[in-house]
Amino acid sequence: MSPIIRLVSFADSDNATTGETVEVSVRHEAELDNGKLVLLLNDRGWCSSGHWSEVRQQEIEETVRVVVGPDEPYGEENVEEAITGHWAYIQDILTQQGIEVRVSELREMQHDVVLSKRLQDRLGIGNNHSG
Repeated sequence: MSPIIRLVSFADSDNATTGETVEVSVRHEAELDNGKLVLLLNDRGWCSSGHWSEVRQQEIEETVRVVVGPDEPYGEENVEEAITGHWAYIQDILTQQGIEVRVSELREMQHDVVLSKRLQDRLGIGNNHSG
């Protein structure tokens, strides 16, 4: 059994100023059974020409899960190949950290989204966790 208890994506608002453009950065990590976090992806996020007043928490959480992958198939790749390739990539990152886990385990793992205080304030909400 894997020492990973869940996957966690941390979302933050990139534009801490009064800018109205929606910008969100995402850091994707694996939480181990000892409480340690292992970085998986830190180059994810998005921006849109929409305004913060139009954005809802559920929309942010759904988009966070999309941007950390798996991605859509590319070229001749089919959906299953894209999904398996993504999880094999994540598995390789974990293996390099000395953590053994099967792709099948990763695919079924709980994935929580945590919104930063700054992002919560932007959205006018008080909680920061969803499953």
